Amino acid sequence: MITTGIDVGAKNVKVIIQEDGKILGKGLVMAGLDTQAAIEEALEAALKDAGLARDAIEKIFATGAGRKEVADADDSYTEVGADAAGALYLYPEARTVIDVGAEEGRAIRVDERGKVVDFAINERCAAGAGAFTEAMARALEVPLDELGPLSLTSTKSVPMNAQCAVFAESEVVSLIHAKTEKRDIARAVHDAMSTRITSMARRVGVEPEVALIGGVARNPGFVDSLQRDLELTVLIPEDPEYISALGAAILAAGIGK
Repeated sequence: MITTGIDVGAKNVKVIIQEDGKILGKGLVMAGLDTQAAIEEALEAALKDAGLARDAIEKIFATGAGRKEVADADDSYTEVGADAAGALYLYPEARTVIDVGAEEGRAIRVDERGKVVDFAINERCAAGAGAFTEAMARALEVPLDELGPLSLTSTKSVPMNAQCAVFAESEVVSLIHAKTEKRDIARAVHDAMSTRITSMARRVGVEPEVALIGGVARNPGFVDSLQRDLELTVLIPEDPEYISALGAAILAAGIGK
């Protein structure tokens, strides 16, 4: 059964097409101002990647903040449900799932059957999401994709007290004026973000194994900070930003139920 999962996030639309648990194609497009157009474009990209015509898709499930925008969806799932299904499909041994995307962070605890036991969401402050690192990279005048690797070269821990992105940007400027090295500030940024995510995860209970998904999982600086805070190694899939879409696709096929 060929099914599709569409994850309409705050920044990007991600699409996964799968058959019997095997990923056939994927597509990612910035959400932009015209969400409907972005959904169509991402779906077409996934169909092209899979080498399939649209009528080959038997069922579509949507997820993400904009899931109601998917007009052709047969059903929808919350981000928590799709995250858990996608992560547990890849890592059946996982008991904690942490999803850090562009605008939101989530921590989910599941049982041995894959059922969601508890979850917490950081949705009111960018300090626990990818937008935080984007703002800090601009303040440091460092390309975003270089911020994580730069922080890994630091051997000095610099405290960053601000938990709000706006105040943190002012704090970064102050650190620059104090002649603090950029690599140390970069580490401070990731440490501050990790502290917020770790605190959220501990509210639901951190149980190994821990799977980290979402686009921020590609940031090695954040991963390093998170692993130090959690005092364990996290599991990271090859395409972490697609896992919620994968979860929706396998739920559509009845695999993750």
